[in-house]
Amino acid sequence: MIVDKFPWLLEPNLLTLIIRTLMAIICAGVIGFERDAHGSAAGLRTHILVCLGAMIAMSTGVFAATHFSGDASRIGAQVVSGIGFLGAGTIMVNRGHIKGLTTAAGLWTSACIGLAIGTGFYEAAIVGSVAVLIVEKWLKGLKKRIMRKRGLLDDNEPIENESRIVD
Repeated sequence: MIVDKFPWLLEPNLLTLIIRTLMAIICAGVIGFERDAHGSAAGLRTHILVCLGAMIAMSTGVFAATHFSGDASRIGAQVVSGIGFLGAGTIMVNRGHIKGLTTAAGLWTSACIGLAIGTGFYEAAIVGSVAVLIVEKWLKGLKKRIMRKRGLLDDNEPIENESRIVD
């Protein structure tokens, strides 16, 4: 664990806040950039802002628990439930077709990555960001290739067929 080698990374101070902010920008930025590349309505800036907000909320909880009495996880719990409202706004149903579900899940996951960064659990944030990128970037193409082999997808349909909102 990084914090075992560098315990000062857990201290709520200006340096760790700057490190956590940069990590939130990088981790969510990678995810958001991938979503932008596929025409998602919630892309780079949205994912970064969600992750930053969650990181700030969790860092505030850790700061409050360190300097006052209380439970740092209470703020984080509110982020996890509250992000659902933002995610729900990205989901659209049109004639039985659901669009935006991956975007909503990505936003929720970006918030959780921000919470991990806010508590100093850097490994979870990095591993989680890589996992999200793998799921969003490569699994869609793999799914379409498998569907095409089984005859469930038209051979002329491109593997990356996305509009501005569909994800």
